Amino acid sequence: MKKSNKLLDNKKVSFYNSINNHILVLFGLISITCVFSDFYYKTSNLTIPFIITTLVSSIITFIGIPKLKKIKIKQIIREEGPKNHFLKQGTPTMGGIFFIPIGIIVSNILYFNQDNYDIILTLSFVIIFFMFIGFIDDLLSLKKKLNTGLSSNQKILLQSLISLIFILICASNNLIPQNIQIANKVFNIGNLIYPLGIFVLLAESNSTNLTDGLDGLLSGCSVLIFTGLAISILIENPSDNFTLAPLCIAMAGACMGFLFLNKYPAKLFMGDSGSLAIGASLGGIALISNHLWSLLIMGGILAAESISVIIQVSIFKISKRVKGKGHKLFLMTPLHHHFELKGNNESLIVSSFWLITLFLVIINLIFLIKS
Repeated sequence: MKKSNKLLDNKKVSFYNSINNHILVLFGLISITCVFSDFYYKTSNLTIPFIITTLVSSIITFIGIPKLKKIKIKQIIREEGPKNHFLKQGTPTMGGIFFIPIGIIVSNILYFNQDNYDIILTLSFVIIFFMFIGFIDDLLSLKKKLNTGLSSNQKILLQSLISLIFILICASNNLIPQNIQIANKVFNIGNLIYPLGIFVLLAESNSTNLTDGLDGLLSGCSVLIFTGLAISILIENPSDNFTLAPLCIAMAGACMGFLFLNKYPAKLFMGDSGSLAIGASLGGIALISNHLWSLLIMGGILAAESISVIIQVSIFKISKRVKGKGHKLFLMTPLHHHFELKGNNESLIVSSFWLITLFLVIINLIFLIKS
């Protein structure tokens, strides 16, 4: 029995060291990408914002953990989830209120005296309010002592309202192009871009929310996707003095700083206040920069997580109606839980999803360069 426990402890140490190494590699990869970008593109300004937001985000988050513990802001684990997740019961949550504002503040400082500063203010608005919706949801969850705070309808209603206001602001100031660019082809869809914009914000924020189910999964994927968006924007606008690339990299740095404390075993969860804000920022940036196609490619993991839930629910309902008994395609959704219940280690799943996201980011960049 002692030998078995010792082997288990050795495995835990091995996985812990492995995920630490992967995070350092991720940080190094993004840093090198920023330095190369600043050297190659004259208008690029990525390295300093990335380093600053990473450092400040990790420090603020580290300071915030004991504060959350003191006021008993702790994660409630859903009862129908994987049983091993009950070991995480009591881990502080709502980390989004620490690292999301860092990305926003640094972005506003970077763009403050620029002509198109109103774009940054508009994006800051949608990010902050989605964070606030998540904050309310997290608070209600703690009050009810359940994994859910706001009902699904309440959450969608609030998200739709903020998305509508964001789209109206963008429409009145012509901030969103009325076409979609896919490779070297442009499709003019006129005013349809506005309902599409609302859909994108809702879909992206809920996808990131569903993805945030394993230690470091969403934060790590977000670092890669934000960086990919930054480079995509620079590739298509190499000579523009104003781009949203620094905003992307500031958000990447904020997520990176948080990741150091959100990695397995997590000392802090981001909660809905973090996951909803990340989704809103990805969707908003992609809409204004006309990189919806790039976001769809690079955010393949986010899409897969959402689609797995839709498929699972649809199959269950249809089979129950037709056969009188509901059937499931996956052991559990979102998708990462399916792999967990298959017996895969949490850190292995997270690292694999990061690697897939990196692969998708590279594919998108190659796609843009060749087109």
